[in-house]
Amino acid sequence: MSTIFALATAQGRAGVAIVRISGPLAWEAVETMVQNLPAVRKPGVRMIRDAAGNDLDEALVLLFDSGASFTGEKVAELHLHGSTAVVSAVLKELSDKTGLRLAEPGEFTRRALENGRLDLSQVEGLADLIDAETEAQRRQALKVMRGALSQKAEKWRSDLLRAIALIEVTIDFADEEVPVDVAPEVLDLIANVRDGMREQSSGGAIAERIRDGFEVAIVGRPNAGKSTLLNKLAGREAAITSEIAGTTRDVIEVRMDLGGLPVTLLDTAGIRDSGDAIETLGVGRAIDRANAADLRIFLLEKGQTPDDLGVSVEPGDIVAYGKADLESAEGLSVSGVTGQGIDELLEKLSAELSGYAAGATSAIRERHRIALEQGIVALDRAETHIRNGAEWSELAAEELRQALRAMDSLIGRIDVENILDVIFSSFCLGK
Repeated sequence: MSTIFALATAQGRAGVAIVRISGPLAWEAVETMVQNLPAVRKPGVRMIRDAAGNDLDEALVLLFDSGASFTGEKVAELHLHGSTAVVSAVLKELSDKTGLRLAEPGEFTRRALENGRLDLSQVEGLADLIDAETEAQRRQALKVMRGALSQKAEKWRSDLLRAIALIEVTIDFADEEVPVDVAPEVLDLIANVRDGMREQSSGGAIAERIRDGFEVAIVGRPNAGKSTLLNKLAGREAAITSEIAGTTRDVIEVRMDLGGLPVTLLDTAGIRDSGDAIETLGVGRAIDRANAADLRIFLLEKGQTPDDLGVSVEPGDIVAYGKADLESAEGLSVSGVTGQGIDELLEKLSAELSGYAAGATSAIRERHRIALEQGIVALDRAETHIRNGAEWSELAAEELRQALRAMDSLIGRIDVENILDVIFSSFCLGK
């Protein structure tokens, strides 16, 4: 493979900039730029020079051997002073060397996958870790990157291989008496694997919401104080507020971190019958987005109920009464003007969403859910064939192999070439 290099830290002025070089010529390339190359994994400070012997920078040089680096190849890192001029000079010097080229986005991580340092689910976890904005996203991504889903998939794979081997014994010796009935053990293996896969699949939707963010819609009549409440929660003037009813026509979205969870607050149009075609369109959008949201905050006036708004009330939804600075009502009362009741509202909202998040699993992407569902269906069919008797053993074995292929696709062993380019294109150049 060619030897690649790239800036592994962010572009621009910084205290330190790291240039990473990976491939068979990594050490040789650095050796031409320094005197007395440091020992492997024993960093040393060296003067970096160009081919003409001119000093470029004094840097920390660190070498990793094949199999002990992130990519699984020989790797060298140059920890430079984070000057744009220094980085440019070093990258130019590397680009002039025969056999070296600038890395493509995600190419270091792709080599880690190809060299067995990471599997595909770990790569996806790493991508999510880089993009993590909240504590919950960080924890979830780190868990997947460290192999939480991979370890489960490997255990399921081992059990499926055992089940296939037992079934094939009955096929190979179909004309002879098999001393032990293998069906009970095979059925137990299928049940255990399927239960684990169902558990991961059922929590996958929540895991996706942690990745992408929960949606919380603020729903109420016109002029109920929804936009004022949104601005108070967001800590900025995200929505226009006015005494004129029906000011909000479209859905306004505000992203925020709530107790470590990513949340998108939706300020929707006030729900009412209107002769204004544009406002009527906004009300329709408001109802659609509110029904599709993970949770709703019903902002009511005294004497109103959520049923008056025509939006379905789901478990976990929060009912609050607005404009608490002007009038009081029984139950949770809030004011976007004075901040009254805001802390209690946030506590309730955080508690509800944390309860949802507790059900998250390591299946963090739609691709994972599809692979798990395919495996579950194959196991259901395999169980049916086994219960129908020994003459159905060949069909049972084939269904078990289908489930095994689903597990292999989950961790990237087969049938994933078409999605690799999409995944790695989201990485930065030096990763």
